[in-house]
Amino acid sequence: MSTTTYSVSGMTCGNCVAHVTEELKGLAGVSKVDVDLVSGGASSVHVTSEAELDRAQVAAAVAEAGYSLDFA
Repeated sequence: MSTTTYSVSGMTCGNCVAHVTEELKGLAGVSKVDVDLVSGGASSVHVTSEAELDRAQVAAAVAEAGYSLDFA
């Protein structure tokens, strides 16, 4: 198992968290998604999966939910 933390911008409420969680759980191998919501800032999204995920794939799922993955 691999857990990776991503920084996501644009989330402001529980519905935002639900949308991002749903999209990320739809990725192959993802077993768990936890979000530390920072309203109006960058939220930490912890994704547990069978293997390390492709960052572009994660970014696409987050974008599908209507938010953006911060690239550091």
